[in-house]
Amino acid sequence: MSRSLKKGPFIDPKLMKKVQVQKAAGGTIEPIKTWARACQIPPEFVGHTFLVHNGKNFITVKVVENMVGHRLGEFSPTRIFRGHGRVVAREISKT
Repeated sequence: MSRSLKKGPFIDPKLMKKVQVQKAAGGTIEPIKTWARACQIPPEFVGHTFLVHNGKNFITVKVVENMVGHRLGEFSPTRIFRGHGRVVAREISKT
């Protein structure tokens, strides 16, 4: 179920403030560490790098234009896919 349009997108206020401070300071843009996986990516985040927590460690996420409207957590997988179960070759007995 999607979020109500009258509420608007969820953007973490602390995260938005950190991005605005970096833009105002100029110079080198350092990665911003965050646990806010539910934060929706606004156009102001484009060009910034975030370290998004996946439950164990931080995954580097470089925001580009195509990511606007998605959530930060979508780009930081929490599970490692190791493949489906393998088919074991069975020996056919000669009886």
